[in-house]
Amino acid sequence: MTAIGYARVSTGDQDSALQLDALRNVGCEKLFEDKASGAKTDRPGLSDAIRYAREGDTLTVWKLDRLGRSMKHLIEVITDLEAKGVGFRSITENIDTTTSGGRLVFHLFGALAQFERDLIQERTRAGLKAAKDRGRRGGRQAVVTPDKLAKARQHLAAGLNVREAAARVKVGKTALYEALKSE
Repeated sequence: MTAIGYARVSTGDQDSALQLDALRNVGCEKLFEDKASGAKTDRPGLSDAIRYAREGDTLTVWKLDRLGRSMKHLIEVITDLEAKGVGFRSITENIDTTTSGGRLVFHLFGALAQFERDLIQERTRAGLKAAKDRGRRGGRQAVVTPDKLAKARQHLAAGLNVREAAARVKVGKTALYEALKSE
């Protein structure tokens, strides 16, 4: 069983010494580190730490936000660790998935994150339905308005080609072609 530590700072200007010291103080023998934004998916230090971890090991971070870029990502990483038989520990939040209480707390976090995602989806669907019921539709506004289309048709009837008619009504020729085709 190896205690593996992972530290991350967002920029090269920041110093990870505080995190690394805390990880050493709790007994981490092998340390991995990244200097990258939490939003970045490519974090070689984290990838190396996960690859290095074996069944029975524990991956430790100073704080939860050092590991995952979102709650969803955090849950994915810890679920992958669990599947390998690797525990997870966060020093600051005092979460340790090698204990039954720590697993419970982490699964509650996961359930709350899923609940939040579901609420956001429900609100989005309700908002879209309400807008549709009021006669609004989503997407970009049509570039070729009925008025511009009528003027373009007049220009075409007068002998202009589509490119010239589109230029006169100030729309792109592709948009004008689409509008003409759809009517």
